[in-house]
Amino acid sequence: MRDKLPLALLIIMGLLGFSDRFIPHPVWRTLNELLRNKMLILISVFALVLGLGNLLIHHVNRIKKRGTYWQHSVTLIASFVLVSIIGLLGGPNGNLWMPTQIGSFQFDIMTIYMKGLVALQSTMFALLAFYMASAAYRSFRARSTLAVLLLVSAFVVMLGQVPIGEALHAKMPVISQWIMRVPNTASKRGVDLGITLGALATMLKILTGVERSWMGGGK
Repeated sequence: MRDKLPLALLIIMGLLGFSDRFIPHPVWRTLNELLRNKMLILISVFALVLGLGNLLIHHVNRIKKRGTYWQHSVTLIASFVLVSIIGLLGGPNGNLWMPTQIGSFQFDIMTIYMKGLVALQSTMFALLAFYMASAAYRSFRARSTLAVLLLVSAFVVMLGQVPIGEALHAKMPVISQWIMRVPNTASKRGVDLGITLGALATMLKILTGVERSWMGGGK
């Protein structure tokens, strides 16, 4: 029963969601909208609780064992607790039970998000640019014919995006846009088609009960 009930629920919910595209009946569409808009929100809430719980347990264990970079785990847990208290007690704009302003200094949840998290994300993406440049240098080495084509096309696309490219040749932006619109779009659609076929195969294996690793046990 422990294995059959989750599998039965998965198959029923999967068929309901999958059949929405093939049964254009108003009642069926309303049922699917209910499942998507209401049930998925409830499932997301439970998934969020489980995810946060696992995250905290993982970092607490790392602190206890003095694992690698355990100081970062202390920072994560302290930030999580502090921001959670401010968000729950202070409200979104600091007008609930907890004061979130000292003089002209504001520390409500939206201020923390806009001036703290957004700034940290911008810094992280700025640092990623150097890693991307390093990876591009290693990947674009002309070791074969395909690598040469990749190197030349990437060079042309980059030149077409900056003013110096148009100064070198008036058609450079046009060629760059053509590469992005025709060969790049064709290859992207091929990748998307392969991903879709793989997702359909995985879906059919799960719905038919062939793939059961999601139930635990690794089988």
